[in-house]
Amino acid sequence: MELDLRAIPGSHKYVATAAAHHGQAYGSLVLIDPHVEDDDAMAPVQRVTPEVPFPEAESSFNNGQVYATPWPLDEYFYLCVYDARGSAPRGRQNNYGIYLLDAFGNKELIYRDPHISCLSPIPVRPRRKPPALTGSAAAPKQQAPATSEAATGGVVNVYNSLYPFPEGISIKALRIIQVLPKTTPLINEPRIGYGNEKGARAVLGTVPVEADGSAYFYLPTGKAVYFQALDERGLAVQSMRSDTYVHPGQQLFCQGCHEPHHSAPPANGRFPLAFRRSPSRIQPDVEGSNPFSFPRLVQPVLERRCVTCHEEESEACDLRRGEWEKDPDHRYTSYSNLREYASFVGSTRNTYDPWTTPRTVPGQFGTLASKLYEILSHGHHDMQLPEEDFRRIALWLDCNSDFFGSYENAEAQARGDVVQPTLE
Repeated sequence: MELDLRAIPGSHKYVATAAAHHGQAYGSLVLIDPHVEDDDAMAPVQRVTPEVPFPEAESSFNNGQVYATPWPLDEYFYLCVYDARGSAPRGRQNNYGIYLLDAFGNKELIYRDPHISCLSPIPVRPRRKPPALTGSAAAPKQQAPATSEAATGGVVNVYNSLYPFPEGISIKALRIIQVLPKTTPLINEPRIGYGNEKGARAVLGTVPVEADGSAYFYLPTGKAVYFQALDERGLAVQSMRSDTYVHPGQQLFCQGCHEPHHSAPPANGRFPLAFRRSPSRIQPDVEGSNPFSFPRLVQPVLERRCVTCHEEESEACDLRRGEWEKDPDHRYTSYSNLREYASFVGSTRNTYDPWTTPRTVPGQFGTLASKLYEILSHGHHDMQLPEEDFRRIALWLDCNSDFFGSYENAEAQARGDVVQPTLE
């Protein structure tokens, strides 16, 4: 991960520490050039200290924790802290000193305290007081419905994408999903879903997409959200793999869904349809989606439509709640048995590798990539789910097939109680 990013004076580039995700904030130093086209690899990144491997990516996370907190003087000279030992052996303490480093492999010690490590060198010189900014976000022209929704977002054309959408697909809505702040200290407390170290989420709802692929809507402020593009049945065709947020009065716009970054919208003279009207308000989704809850969203469908027949077939998987009180993760028997039919990050059902491909491929994740969708869409023993029940199953599959939607009170969530997250 890239930490301590700083803009280089007189340049469009940035300097950063390439550090371990599970280690301390030390590593190798890199330059980042945002003008270089992203190739899903390292095209925009140049190593400043190539003799030091990237911790955890190219070595163990302890190995390579050598540099930290670079402060650029220009593109060739940097202040930083350095200790050749990197992660000190057990029982020994690191002693990072302040160094002047250049882009040609030279460094010179400026200061080292014999008793405590240095960190974050900052050059000081007289300068003119910078102007005070009263706010960089323009207030929306329309009256926002509430202070929590005093920001707007929009997409010029959802079909503007690096990867083409499946032929014949028509996007009708955007699903807006909040990623919740973690409030428990350890991983998998509770275990949110099938994947390891999963984050909890809440489905805020949907907003319409116009015929030309444009969308314009209010967004709640101060919440980490991501978007999914939905087809006419409400199935996610494309999804973000990161999140974003807005401040009060801010306007956030995208050209498309993962559009080429170094391009402008086509100059066809047409003003996007969505921007000709007032922003749409988010329409809440079905019960059990906010906060997310398998017991409230999916299990009632299984009990209405599936459990009776599955009980009569000895080889059919058990879709009952089971003795979840005895399960260490408080999960239902049905949830455990549906794992091989579900869709989640790391699933072998996906035709791309989600660990090395940082973007989703349209039509190849979530419901559309799940074995359960194949079964239900072809008619399972002549059983056709009503549209409302199918939508619940699809929503679950599109949202990484999670079980819990909050980090607190897993037992109450398993009982089917509504447990609101303590941090939103």
